[in-house]
Amino acid sequence: MFDLHRLRLLRELKHRGTLAAVATALSYAPSSVSQQLSQLETEVGVPLLEPVGRRVRLTEQAEILVAHTEAVLERLERAEADIATSLTDLTGTIRIASFQTAALALVPAALGVLRTLHPDLRVHVTQREPEKALPALQARDFDLVIAEEYPGDPNPRPAELEQEDLLDDPLHLALPRPPADSPGPDRPTAALRALADHPWVMEPEGTAARHWAMTLCRNAGFEPDVRFETTDLLLQLRLVEEQHAAAFLPDLVWNGRDPGVALRPLPRGQRTRRVFTVVRRGSSRHPAVRACRDALRRAL
Repeated sequence: MFDLHRLRLLRELKHRGTLAAVATALSYAPSSVSQQLSQLETEVGVPLLEPVGRRVRLTEQAEILVAHTEAVLERLERAEADIATSLTDLTGTIRIASFQTAALALVPAALGVLRTLHPDLRVHVTQREPEKALPALQARDFDLVIAEEYPGDPNPRPAELEQEDLLDDPLHLALPRPPADSPGPDRPTAALRALADHPWVMEPEGTAARHWAMTLCRNAGFEPDVRFETTDLLLQLRLVEEQHAAAFLPDLVWNGRDPGVALRPLPRGQRTRRVFTVVRRGSSRHPAVRACRDALRRAL
């Protein structure tokens, strides 16, 4: 019988990449993590790690073990959910990660719902972009992630994660006060192309939003002059308001308020982003997860 604790360490190494990262996440000494994995190799009877430069990677046999460990942990998630369901009161802690605009527009209202309906449930919220939040969810740093997906750029769908749609968030071209002869709202590609020589603010390289925005501009026939980079969409809005840049902004930024800037529609097929929640497979039945998802829907 393999030691489950050591199997979880091996799984942590797969998701976090280095022994040092595993040690930091679990508050262990790196030497302790290495020793535990060496003992697991002895139990299994085959090498589980192989050196690659100054790092290590999992062998084929280690990958097999991790896949089975994921199945065991999923079953334990289901057991935890069943136990929680059997209780009268909803208690414990749930850890949520959310990208900025959802954190501003949805999370505060959802927290109010949870405080009223489940006062003994402790909720931790961290602002984290999906690119970092989803791997952290797999590593069990969070229990639920609010994520986004841009048109034509579907996210990876790991088998160990489950998604549930929350809303479709309209996207707009936001621009400083447009000239009188600018293309009308019935010509979205022309309105976009008219800003070919204008400064832009976009999210940083490597984000899904940046990839989508660059593709949109290139499909309109130009390479955007990106002078400002930030994941803070409120800062993006401010730069548009002060006529320093154009931007692509979603409805959640205004949260029902007057936009205060000129908005133009985007080309068909590019007008909404998908906002959804993600949990680990096996945990979707947990009462705390169900309560959080219900509270977010009420917050819309």
